[in-house]
Amino acid sequence: MRLRTLAGMDAAERGAGTASAGESGGTRLPPGDFGVVLATLRARRGWSVREAARRANVSEGQICNLESGLRNPSPAVAAACDAAFGADGELAELAGSGRRGTRDDSVVDSGPVIAGYERVLEELKGIGRSTGPRFVTASITSIIRILTDTGQHAVGEQRAEIWLLASKFAEYTGWMAQEAGNSAEALRWTNLAVRWGADGGDETVAAYALTRKAFIAQHRGDPGAAIGFADQAARHPAAGPVIRAHAARRAALGHASRGDVGACRAALEQFRSHTAENTGGPPQHWGPRIGNGSSHLLEASCLLGLRRFGPAADLFASACGPAVPSDSNSRARFAVRQATALAGIDRLDDACRIVDATLPTIRLLDSATLRAELARFVAEARPRGAGPGQLALIDTSAALAIG
Repeated sequence: MRLRTLAGMDAAERGAGTASAGESGGTRLPPGDFGVVLATLRARRGWSVREAARRANVSEGQICNLESGLRNPSPAVAAACDAAFGADGELAELAGSGRRGTRDDSVVDSGPVIAGYERVLEELKGIGRSTGPRFVTASITSIIRILTDTGQHAVGEQRAEIWLLASKFAEYTGWMAQEAGNSAEALRWTNLAVRWGADGGDETVAAYALTRKAFIAQHRGDPGAAIGFADQAARHPAAGPVIRAHAARRAALGHASRGDVGACRAALEQFRSHTAENTGGPPQHWGPRIGNGSSHLLEASCLLGLRRFGPAADLFASACGPAVPSDSNSRARFAVRQATALAGIDRLDDACRIVDATLPTIRLLDSATLRAELARFVAEARPRGAGPGQLALIDTSAALAIG
Protein backbone atom coordinates (compact mmCIF):
# COMPACT_ATOMS: atom_id res chain seq x y z
CA MET A 1 0.00 0.00 0.00
CA ARG A 2 1.34 3.43 -0.90
CA LEU A 3 2.38 5.47 2.12
CA ARG A 4 0.24 8.54 2.66
CA THR A 5 2.30 11.50 3.83
CA LEU A 6 1.78 15.07 4.88
CA ALA A 7 4.59 16.09 2.57
CA GLY A 8 2.81 14.94 -0.58
CA MET A 9 3.30 18.17 -2.51
CA ASP A 10 5.02 18.62 -5.82
CA ALA A 11 7.76 21.20 -6.26
CA ALA A 12 5.38 23.78 -7.70
CA GLU A 13 3.11 23.58 -4.66
CA ARG A 14 6.03 23.78 -2.24
CA GLY A 15 7.17 26.96 -3.94
CA ALA A 16 3.72 28.53 -4.14
CA GLY A 17 3.60 32.03 -2.81
CA THR A 18 7.25 32.85 -3.16
CA ALA A 19 6.71 35.16 -6.11
CA SER A 20 4.35 37.34 -4.12
CA ALA A 21 7.13 38.23 -1.71
CA GLY A 22 9.28 39.70 -4.43
CA GLU A 23 6.73 40.95 -6.94
CA SER A 24 3.60 43.02 -6.74
CA GLY A 25 1.65 40.39 -8.63
CA GLY A 26 1.69 42.11 -12.04
CA THR A 27 -0.15 45.33 -12.82
CA ARG A 28 -3.47 44.25 -11.37
CA LEU A 29 -3.87 46.28 -8.21
CA PRO A 30 -5.40 45.04 -4.96
CA PRO A 31 -8.62 46.74 -3.76
CA GLY A 32 -8.56 50.04 -1.89
CA ASP A 33 -7.71 53.69 -2.33
CA PHE A 34 -4.21 54.92 -3.09
CA GLY A 35 -2.89 54.69 0.47
CA VAL A 36 -4.23 51.18 1.08
CA VAL A 37 -2.97 49.92 -2.28
CA LEU A 38 0.44 51.47 -1.63
CA ALA A 39 0.64 49.69 1.74
CA THR A 40 -0.44 46.37 0.20
CA LEU A 41 2.11 46.55 -2.60
CA ARG A 42 4.82 47.45 -0.10
CA ALA A 43 3.79 44.49 2.08
CA ARG A 44 3.94 42.11 -0.87
CA ARG A 45 7.49 43.13 -1.60
CA GLY A 46 8.60 43.06 2.02
CA TRP A 47 9.79 46.67 1.86
CA SER A 48 10.10 48.89 4.88
CA VAL A 49 8.87 52.49 4.71
CA ARG A 50 12.49 53.56 4.30
CA GLU A 51 13.04 51.21 1.35
CA ALA A 52 9.83 52.31 -0.39
CA ALA A 53 10.75 55.97 0.13
CA ARG A 54 14.25 55.37 -1.25
CA ARG A 55 12.98 53.65 -4.36
CA ALA A 56 10.35 56.32 -5.02
CA ASN A 57 12.78 59.14 -4.14
CA VAL A 58 10.36 60.66 -1.62
CA SER A 59 10.56 61.07 2.15
CA GLU A 60 9.59 58.42 4.69
CA GLY A 61 7.09 60.89 6.12
CA GLN A 62 5.36 61.14 2.76
CA ILE A 63 4.96 57.36 2.56
CA CYS A 64 3.54 57.24 6.10
CA ASN A 65 1.14 60.12 5.45
CA LEU A 66 -0.08 58.56 2.19
CA GLU A 67 -0.68 55.13 3.70
CA SER A 68 -2.44 56.45 6.79
CA GLY A 69 -4.63 58.85 4.79
CA LEU A 70 -3.28 62.04 6.33
CA ARG A 71 -2.32 63.24 2.83
CA ASN A 72 -3.37 62.58 -0.76
CA PRO A 73 -0.61 62.14 -3.34
CA SER A 74 0.40 64.89 -5.72
CA PRO A 75 0.64 63.80 -9.38
CA ALA A 76 4.45 63.80 -9.14
CA VAL A 77 4.52 61.64 -5.98
CA ALA A 78 1.91 59.27 -7.42
CA ALA A 79 4.00 58.85 -10.57
CA ALA A 80 7.14 58.23 -8.51
CA CYS A 81 5.41 55.54 -6.45
CA ASP A 82 3.97 53.99 -9.61
CA ALA A 83 7.43 53.73 -11.12
CA ALA A 84 8.95 52.31 -7.92
CA PHE A 85 6.39 49.49 -7.80
CA GLY A 86 6.26 48.89 -11.54
CA ALA A 87 2.50 49.46 -11.62
CA ASP A 88 2.43 50.46 -15.31
CA GLY A 89 0.51 53.66 -14.64
CA GLU A 90 -2.32 52.02 -12.70
CA LEU A 91 -1.20 53.38 -9.33
CA ALA A 92 -0.82 56.89 -10.74
CA GLU A 93 -4.28 56.63 -12.30
CA LEU A 94 -5.74 55.48 -8.99
CA ALA A 95 -4.34 58.60 -7.32
CA GLY A 96 -6.63 60.77 -9.44
CA SER A 97 -9.82 58.99 -8.39
CA GLY A 98 -11.41 58.26 -5.07
CA ARG A 99 -9.21 60.67 -3.17
CA ARG A 100 -9.47 60.23 0.54
CA GLY A 101 -10.79 63.18 2.53
CA THR A 102 -8.24 64.71 4.89
CA ARG A 103 -8.89 67.19 7.66
CA ASP A 104 -7.08 70.35 8.52
CA ASP A 105 -7.49 69.72 12.25
CA SER A 106 -5.52 66.44 11.97
CA VAL A 107 -8.48 64.35 13.18
CA VAL A 108 -8.37 61.24 11.05
CA ASP A 109 -11.33 59.37 9.58
CA SER A 110 -10.28 55.86 10.53
CA GLY A 111 -12.78 53.97 8.36
CA PRO A 112 -10.64 53.70 5.20
CA VAL A 113 -7.51 53.07 7.26
CA ILE A 114 -9.07 50.17 9.18
CA ALA A 115 -10.72 48.51 6.17
CA GLY A 116 -7.55 48.80 4.12
CA TYR A 117 -5.14 47.58 6.76
CA GLU A 118 -7.36 44.64 7.70
CA ARG A 119 -6.87 43.46 4.12
CA VAL A 120 -3.14 44.21 4.29
CA LEU A 121 -2.83 42.12 7.47
CA GLU A 122 -4.52 39.14 5.84
CA GLU A 123 -2.23 39.50 2.85
CA LEU A 124 0.83 39.64 5.10
CA LYS A 125 -0.29 36.50 6.91
CA GLY A 126 -0.60 34.68 3.61
CA ILE A 127 2.88 35.81 2.60
CA GLY A 128 4.31 34.82 5.98
CA ARG A 129 2.79 31.33 5.82
CA SER A 130 4.26 30.75 2.36
CA THR A 131 7.64 32.44 2.60
CA GLY A 132 8.54 32.82 6.27
CA PRO A 133 9.05 35.77 8.62
CA ARG A 134 11.89 37.53 6.85
CA PHE A 135 9.66 38.70 3.98
CA VAL A 136 7.02 40.37 6.14
CA THR A 137 8.70 41.73 9.28
CA ALA A 138 9.80 45.06 7.81
CA SER A 139 6.35 45.73 6.37
CA ILE A 140 4.58 44.83 9.62
CA THR A 141 6.67 47.09 11.84
CA SER A 142 6.35 49.99 9.40
CA ILE A 143 2.56 49.63 9.36
CA ILE A 144 2.44 49.46 13.15
CA ARG A 145 4.29 52.77 13.27
CA ILE A 146 1.72 54.29 10.93
CA LEU A 147 -1.19 52.90 12.96
CA THR A 148 0.13 54.07 16.31
CA ASP A 149 0.78 57.53 14.87
CA THR A 150 -2.74 57.57 13.41
CA GLY A 151 -4.25 56.37 16.70
CA GLN A 152 -2.84 59.41 18.49
CA HIS A 153 -4.85 61.69 16.16
CA ALA A 154 -8.11 59.71 16.21
CA VAL A 155 -10.85 60.23 18.80
CA GLY A 156 -13.72 58.28 20.34
CA GLU A 157 -14.73 55.02 18.72
CA GLN A 158 -12.36 55.61 15.83
CA ARG A 159 -9.44 55.78 18.23
CA ALA A 160 -10.45 52.46 19.80
CA GLU A 161 -10.70 50.83 16.37
CA ILE A 162 -7.25 52.03 15.38
CA TRP A 163 -5.64 50.69 18.57
CA LEU A 164 -7.44 47.37 18.24
CA LEU A 165 -6.06 47.05 14.71
CA ALA A 166 -2.57 47.95 15.95
CA SER A 167 -2.99 45.21 18.56
CA LYS A 168 -3.75 42.65 15.86
CA PHE A 169 -0.63 43.67 13.96
CA ALA A 170 1.44 43.47 17.16
CA GLU A 171 0.12 39.98 17.92
CA TYR A 172 1.11 38.79 14.45
CA THR A 173 4.51 40.47 14.79
CA GLY A 174 5.00 38.39 17.93
CA TRP A 175 4.30 35.26 15.91
CA MET A 176 6.84 36.28 13.29
CA ALA A 177 9.45 37.08 15.96
CA GLN A 178 8.98 33.61 17.39
CA GLU A 179 9.25 32.07 13.93
CA ALA A 180 12.51 34.00 13.51
CA GLY A 181 13.78 32.45 16.75
CA ASN A 182 13.62 35.58 18.92
CA SER A 183 11.54 34.68 21.99
CA ALA A 184 12.31 37.96 23.78
CA GLU A 185 10.92 39.99 20.85
CA ALA A 186 7.95 37.65 20.64
CA LEU A 187 7.10 38.35 24.28
CA ARG A 188 7.62 42.10 23.82
CA TRP A 189 5.23 42.29 20.89
CA THR A 190 2.72 40.06 22.66
CA ASN A 191 2.74 42.42 25.66
CA LEU A 192 2.24 45.39 23.32
CA ALA A 193 -0.71 43.58 21.75
CA VAL A 194 -2.28 43.23 25.20
CA ARG A 195 -1.78 46.92 25.99
CA TRP A 196 -3.09 48.16 22.64
CA GLY A 197 -5.97 45.68 22.72
CA ALA A 198 -7.03 47.15 26.07
CA ASP A 199 -6.81 50.63 24.53
CA GLY A 200 -9.17 49.32 21.85
CA GLY A 201 -11.60 47.94 24.43
CA ASP A 202 -10.86 44.25 23.82
CA GLU A 203 -9.72 42.28 26.87
CA THR A 204 -9.73 38.92 25.05
CA VAL A 205 -6.27 39.57 23.70
CA ALA A 206 -4.96 39.44 27.28
CA ALA A 207 -6.38 35.94 27.62
CA TYR A 208 -5.08 34.84 24.23
CA ALA A 209 -1.62 36.27 25.01
CA LEU A 210 -1.31 33.70 27.80
CA THR A 211 -1.66 30.90 25.25
CA ARG A 212 1.07 32.57 23.19
CA LYS A 213 3.31 32.63 26.26
CA ALA A 214 2.54 28.95 26.77
CA PHE A 215 3.66 28.27 23.19
CA ILE A 216 6.90 30.19 23.71
CA ALA A 217 7.60 28.27 26.93
CA GLN A 218 6.92 24.99 25.14
CA HIS A 219 9.49 25.80 22.45
CA ARG A 220 12.15 26.74 24.95
CA GLY A 221 11.70 23.30 26.53
CA ASP A 222 9.77 24.28 29.68
CA PRO A 223 6.54 22.22 29.70
CA GLY A 224 5.80 23.19 33.31
CA ALA A 225 5.66 26.89 32.43
CA ALA A 226 3.65 26.08 29.29
CA ILE A 227 1.04 24.23 31.35
CA GLY A 228 0.93 27.06 33.88
CA PHE A 229 0.29 29.73 31.24
CA ALA A 230 -2.31 27.49 29.56
CA ASP A 231 -4.17 27.05 32.85
CA GLN A 232 -4.13 30.82 33.41
CA ALA A 233 -5.55 31.38 29.92
CA ALA A 234 -8.35 28.86 30.46
CA ARG A 235 -9.36 30.57 33.73
CA HIS A 236 -9.14 34.12 32.37
CA PRO A 237 -12.56 35.86 32.62
CA ALA A 238 -12.27 37.11 29.02
CA ALA A 239 -11.53 33.66 27.57
CA GLY A 240 -14.17 32.23 25.25
CA PRO A 241 -14.34 28.75 23.69
CA VAL A 242 -11.65 29.45 21.07
CA ILE A 243 -9.11 30.74 23.58
CA ARG A 244 -9.90 27.85 25.94
CA ALA A 245 -9.36 25.45 23.02
CA HIS A 246 -5.97 27.03 22.35
CA ALA A 247 -5.15 26.74 26.06
CA ALA A 248 -6.18 23.07 26.15
CA ARG A 249 -3.97 22.41 23.10
CA ARG A 250 -0.93 23.85 24.88
CA ALA A 251 -1.76 21.98 28.09
CA ALA A 252 -2.15 18.66 26.26
CA LEU A 253 1.23 19.03 24.53
CA GLY A 254 2.86 20.09 27.79
CA HIS A 255 1.52 17.08 29.68
CA ALA A 256 2.63 14.82 26.81
CA SER A 257 6.18 16.21 27.07
CA ARG A 258 6.14 15.31 30.77
CA GLY A 259 4.83 11.82 30.07
CA ASP A 260 1.60 12.41 32.02
CA VAL A 261 -0.88 10.29 30.05
CA GLY A 262 -3.92 11.00 32.22
CA ALA A 263 -3.51 14.77 32.26
CA CYS A 264 -2.80 14.76 28.53
CA ARG A 265 -5.97 12.78 27.83
CA ALA A 266 -8.03 15.16 29.99
CA ALA A 267 -6.66 18.20 28.16
CA LEU A 268 -7.45 16.56 24.80
CA GLU A 269 -11.05 16.08 25.91
CA GLN A 270 -11.20 19.74 26.95
CA PHE A 271 -9.86 20.72 23.53
CA ARG A 272 -12.55 18.69 21.76
CA SER A 273 -15.25 20.10 24.02
CA HIS A 274 -14.25 23.74 23.50
CA THR A 275 -13.86 23.18 19.76
CA ALA A 276 -17.38 21.76 19.54
CA GLU A 277 -18.69 24.63 21.68
CA ASN A 278 -17.32 27.12 19.16
CA THR A 279 -19.11 25.53 16.17
CA GLY A 280 -21.06 28.18 14.27
CA GLY A 281 -19.67 31.05 16.32
CA PRO A 282 -18.11 34.21 14.93
CA PRO A 283 -14.48 33.98 13.77
CA GLN A 284 -11.93 34.71 16.45
CA HIS A 285 -9.75 37.80 16.41
CA TRP A 286 -6.50 36.15 17.46
CA GLY A 287 -4.33 33.26 16.43
CA PRO A 288 -4.78 30.30 14.08
CA ARG A 289 -8.19 28.88 13.39
CA ILE A 290 -9.37 25.76 15.18
CA GLY A 291 -10.14 23.46 12.23
CA ASN A 292 -12.27 20.36 12.06
CA GLY A 293 -9.25 18.08 11.79
CA SER A 294 -7.27 19.73 14.58
CA SER A 295 -8.31 17.14 17.17
CA HIS A 296 -6.73 14.27 15.22
CA LEU A 297 -3.51 16.19 14.53
CA LEU A 298 -3.26 17.28 18.17
CA GLU A 299 -3.80 13.72 19.41
CA ALA A 300 -1.12 12.45 17.00
CA SER A 301 1.27 15.15 18.21
CA CYS A 302 0.57 14.21 21.83
CA LEU A 303 1.20 10.53 21.08
CA LEU A 304 4.53 11.57 19.58
CA GLY A 305 5.36 13.54 22.72
CA LEU A 306 4.47 10.47 24.81
CA ARG A 307 6.80 8.43 22.56
CA ARG A 308 3.97 6.15 21.41
CA PHE A 309 5.42 6.14 17.94
CA GLY A 310 3.30 3.44 16.30
CA PRO A 311 -0.12 4.93 17.11
CA ALA A 312 1.25 8.40 16.32
CA ALA A 313 2.44 7.32 12.86
CA ASP A 314 -0.90 5.66 12.11
CA LEU A 315 -2.86 8.71 13.20
CA PHE A 316 -0.67 11.13 11.24
CA ALA A 317 -1.17 8.96 8.13
CA SER A 318 -4.95 8.89 8.53
CA ALA A 319 -5.03 12.66 9.18
CA CYS A 320 -3.50 13.47 5.77
CA GLY A 321 -5.55 15.69 3.51
CA PRO A 322 -8.22 18.13 4.68
CA ALA A 323 -7.20 17.95 8.34
CA VAL A 324 -3.90 19.72 7.63
CA PRO A 325 -4.05 23.45 6.84
CA SER A 326 -3.00 24.18 3.27
CA ASP A 327 -0.16 26.59 4.08
CA SER A 328 3.42 25.48 3.60
CA ASN A 329 4.40 25.94 7.25
CA SER A 330 1.67 23.65 8.62
CA ARG A 331 2.25 20.97 6.01
CA ALA A 332 5.99 20.94 6.67
CA ARG A 333 5.51 20.90 10.45
CA PHE A 334 3.18 17.91 10.50
CA ALA A 335 5.18 16.11 7.81
CA VAL A 336 8.30 16.23 9.99
CA ARG A 337 6.29 15.04 12.98
CA GLN A 338 5.03 12.11 10.91
CA ALA A 339 8.60 11.33 9.88
CA THR A 340 9.74 11.43 13.53
CA ALA A 341 7.04 8.93 14.47
CA LEU A 342 8.08 6.65 11.60
CA ALA A 343 11.73 6.88 12.66
CA GLY A 344 10.64 5.85 16.15
CA ILE A 345 9.34 2.53 14.78
CA ASP A 346 12.45 1.98 12.61
CA ARG A 347 10.76 2.86 9.31
CA LEU A 348 13.70 5.01 8.31
CA ASP A 349 13.18 4.68 4.57
CA ASP A 350 9.69 6.18 4.81
CA ALA A 351 10.80 8.77 7.35
CA CYS A 352 13.75 9.96 5.28
CA ARG A 353 11.65 10.12 2.12
CA ILE A 354 9.19 12.46 3.86
CA VAL A 355 11.93 14.66 5.25
CA ASP A 356 13.76 14.79 1.93
CA ALA A 357 10.58 16.04 0.25
CA THR A 358 10.08 18.65 2.99
CA LEU A 359 13.60 20.10 3.26
CA PRO A 360 13.14 22.62 0.39
CA THR A 361 10.14 24.12 2.20
CA ILE A 362 12.03 24.29 5.48
CA ARG A 363 14.94 26.07 3.79
CA LEU A 364 12.55 28.53 2.17
CA LEU A 365 10.58 29.38 5.31
CA ASP A 366 13.61 29.57 7.64
CA SER A 367 11.28 29.01 10.61
CA ALA A 368 12.57 28.39 14.13
CA THR A 369 9.48 26.24 14.79
CA LEU A 370 10.27 24.02 11.82
CA ARG A 371 13.93 23.80 12.77
CA ALA A 372 12.91 22.59 16.24
CA GLU A 373 10.74 19.88 14.66
CA LEU A 374 13.64 18.88 12.42
CA ALA A 375 15.99 18.64 15.42
CA ARG A 376 13.54 16.26 17.09
CA PHE A 377 13.52 14.09 13.96
CA VAL A 378 17.34 14.02 13.92
CA ALA A 379 17.50 13.02 17.59
CA GLU A 380 15.10 10.12 16.95
CA ALA A 381 16.55 8.97 13.63
CA ARG A 382 20.30 9.13 14.27
CA PRO A 383 20.51 6.19 16.73
CA ARG A 384 18.45 3.91 14.46
CA GLY A 385 21.30 2.35 12.45
CA ALA A 386 20.87 4.45 9.34
CA GLY A 387 22.53 3.44 6.09
CA PRO A 388 24.94 5.79 4.24
CA GLY A 389 22.22 7.56 2.21
CA GLN A 390 19.94 7.92 5.22
CA LEU A 391 22.81 9.15 7.37
CA ALA A 392 23.66 11.82 4.79
CA LEU A 393 20.06 13.08 4.92
CA ILE A 394 20.10 13.05 8.71
CA ASP A 395 23.34 15.06 8.73
CA THR A 396 21.86 17.57 6.27
CA SER A 397 18.77 17.86 8.48
CA ALA A 398 20.91 18.36 11.56
CA ALA A 399 22.83 21.21 9.91
CA LEU A 400 19.58 22.86 8.80
CA ALA A 401 18.07 22.45 12.28
CA ILE A 402 20.94 24.44 13.77
CA GLY A 403 20.20 27.30 11.38
